[in-house]
Amino acid sequence: MQAVMLVRKGWSIRKVARYLGFHHTAVMRWVRKAPEDGRRIIPTQSSRPKSNPWALKKEIIEAIVEQRNKHKRCGKIVHQELKLKGVEVSLSSVNRTLKRCWLLRERSPWKRWHSTFPRPEAQNAGDLLQIDTIHIVPRQGERFYIYTLIDVCSRWAYAKIVDRINTHESLKFVLEASKKAPFVFRALQSDHGSEFSNWFTENIGVMGIAHRHSRVRQSNDNAHIERFNRTIQEECLDELRQLPEEFSQAIQRYLPYYNNERLHLGINMLTPAQVVLRS
Repeated sequence: MQAVMLVRKGWSIRKVARYLGFHHTAVMRWVRKAPEDGRRIIPTQSSRPKSNPWALKKEIIEAIVEQRNKHKRCGKIVHQELKLKGVEVSLSSVNRTLKRCWLLRERSPWKRWHSTFPRPEAQNAGDLLQIDTIHIVPRQGERFYIYTLIDVCSRWAYAKIVDRINTHESLKFVLEASKKAPFVFRALQSDHGSEFSNWFTENIGVMGIAHRHSRVRQSNDNAHIERFNRTIQEECLDELRQLPEEFSQAIQRYLPYYNNERLHLGINMLTPAQVVLRS
């Protein structure tokens, strides 16, 4: 803008260019773009080209968007469906078009990655525990939940009925289970549910318990807790009315039997209490 003001005062463009150390054609462009209303800033214009010979045709873009909106499938499926219809377009072009049209659910930039570490070997009680939740949807009344926890080595288990699940309830459940357990918790494993997010990881670490997440879409990583969920439902809850009070009383009666009397095939016909004493 200083160059423009000098030109307006009567200096030649070449004189201004030599004085300020710029090429004279640059000064000419600034003079053409400079506002006449007294503003001291020359607006910056985009250098983006107005057209691209390699851009997708409008018909192909409309076909991608239409196919995406039909079934809300991912880019790979949309690409394959268009290919079967005879529409020639690359997978990268499909994904790029979906992103430009705001049709992809992208990961939040504020979401932090889960910290991870190798899965510990459960040689003693407390080396690795698995935690999960069961969602109960009664025919009448409001939904409620069951927190479940099991020790991989001894199969010692604990469960509790709650009205809602979140990171705070998860932390309270682990604190309660650690006080009931006859051993010290060292490592805990869960799925990627919101009730086991980073806040839970950080606060449970203050207790000296390491927390890791299972692999995504690998249910076998939490096979022990999934099997316990099935067991407690089949042996304890299936015959009851779906009422929180009945479920809570039944679980309180069932856990002492499960931990102290029930024989387990996975631990050589022993009870969890016997394995805890041996470890």
